Amino acid sequence: MKKLKKEHIGFLFSTLRNSHKIIGPKIEQGVVVLGEIDVHDIPAGYEDHQKGGSYRLVKGERPEIFSFSTGPDSFKRFLSPPVTEMFAFKSSRTGMAITVPERQGKPLAFIGVRACDLAALKLYDRVFLEGPEKDQRYASLRKDSLVIALDCSYPGDNCFCHAMGTGPSVTDGFDMGLAELNESFLVEAGTIAGQRLLDGLPLEEATEGDRKEKAERTERCRGMMKKSIRTDDLPRLIYRSLDHPRWMDIAERDLECGNCTQVCPTCFCNSRYDLVRLAGISPRSREVSGTRVRKWDSCFSRNFARVHGGNFRPSRRARYRQWMSHKLAYTVEQFGLPGCVGCGRCITWCPVGIDITEEMEALRDVR
Repeated sequence: MKKLKKEHIGFLFSTLRNSHKIIGPKIEQGVVVLGEIDVHDIPAGYEDHQKGGSYRLVKGERPEIFSFSTGPDSFKRFLSPPVTEMFAFKSSRTGMAITVPERQGKPLAFIGVRACDLAALKLYDRVFLEGPEKDQRYASLRKDSLVIALDCSYPGDNCFCHAMGTGPSVTDGFDMGLAELNESFLVEAGTIAGQRLLDGLPLEEATEGDRKEKAERTERCRGMMKKSIRTDDLPRLIYRSLDHPRWMDIAERDLECGNCTQVCPTCFCNSRYDLVRLAGISPRSREVSGTRVRKWDSCFSRNFARVHGGNFRPSRRARYRQWMSHKLAYTVEQFGLPGCVGCGRCITWCPVGIDITEEMEALRDVR
């Protein structure tokens, strides 16, 4: 294992900038979000304080560059944008032509990706790339992207990644891994592309003391987590609790805003529609062109389950139960991975502070 002194972190950005668009954490409107950054944009020394339905970012005294935990953004906003053109089509008397738009500009390099979001990215790849048909738009944005992952030094107040087995330390799924220490970063390559990146940096050999500090930081971070969740009886607990009265209790608090689905790094529900353009008014041409558009949607939306003849999920109770069951049961059976990675975003950004860890425990109360 190698290490990179903190004063040399700019070399990493310089190397990346030659070939990639760098996406990482920065501050906008008092929140740590993801966007195109340079090294000086990282909100070093800032601390985020999170509760159910509450987020506050303050300048603290932590010495780390990555002194904060995850904000509302995750990689999905860049790989599966809120609104995206899937393909363009053009039909005429001679047939139909379909064109998938290519990625514009440089591929993406995500820096500072936490372990929970790595687990979410693994699920996204399975959903969009490993099924019977690849999602061409996602594949285009994912192609040649780089993931520079980061061990957490400080968890958010609503994090429970340790319970979900996804963090706080990164173990796989990255091109390059970072672990911040007092004076340096421990670095390791996870892929050939990551090794090429390391080869261009002024690295030193890591010492046994460095490895010990890394392990101690991981244990400290794990010990600081305030929330947890039992997973030994999932998804069985969900299936035997489908008629539990707790779902009605949640429905009475739920606002149906869908915030949890927007900030969740694994939610992928979407709606699709066509924007059609008529090329001419002559019936002889019969030429029609347009684009198929995909936009984020939410299972909390009343219209999401509306079909011809009615709505098969008409109540708040049914919609919240669908969301939580999808996270902890259906996704496991369909994709072999849980749909919850323990990031805690759904708790922080729920206006009324509904806490998935508390609701899971309540389902164990058999009435």
